[in-house]
Amino acid sequence: DSYYRFYVYDDGVIKGIMEIVGHELVTLYVDSFFQNEGIDSQLVEYAIDKHQIQYLWALEKNENAIRFYKRHGFIVSDEKKFEEDTIEYLVKLKREL
Repeated sequence: DSYYRFYVYDDGVIKGIMEIVGHELVTLYVDSFFQNEGIDSQLVEYAIDKHQIQYLWALEKNENAIRFYKRHGFIVSDEKKFEEDTIEYLVKLKREL
């Protein structure tokens, strides 16, 4: 599978990171200091448009993240798995085709 890592930085400060493996969005992180600047939306849209992202995993209890991904065309599937070394569940979100 192909692997991509993207950094968003300005003046030497990393604002966000995104990792893609194959068609999975593996990591999306924006520093809390820079949230609400639209960086996360731009990264997700880039991943969808340029890398045909089809799915990702999010913590089941992270309602804000799930809402965010739904706004970008993802739907919650029936698939779940345990987050490694925790008692939390991850849910799989898939792109609506």
